[in-house]
Amino acid sequence: MRTLPKPPKTVDLHAEAFVDDFQSYEADELLALSIDRFRECLDSAIYWDFSEIKFIHGKGKGRLREVLYEELRDYKNSGSISSYYPAYHNEDIVVVQIGV
Repeated sequence: MRTLPKPPKTVDLHAEAFVDDFQSYEADELLALSIDRFRECLDSAIYWDFSEIKFIHGKGKGRLREVLYEELRDYKNSGSISSYYPAYHNEDIVVVQIGV
């Protein structure tokens, strides 16, 4: 039986937070790594019955935020999460509500 590791309650999706040699990657590769990390952590949060999880996407050019919100729409449409919205205190963070 496969068990997923318990994710942190807040996940930084900036590549420098989880990729050691992030300078050696192209921007599109870093984006893909960030989205993979997002999926792993959200799937784990769902598995562990978290009520919510937060993802830090930051400002930048907004590409990570854009792709992240596309992914969240898919998760919501599939019924995996109940809602998502920018954190009230910081728009660089998205709050994902998993349970109802």
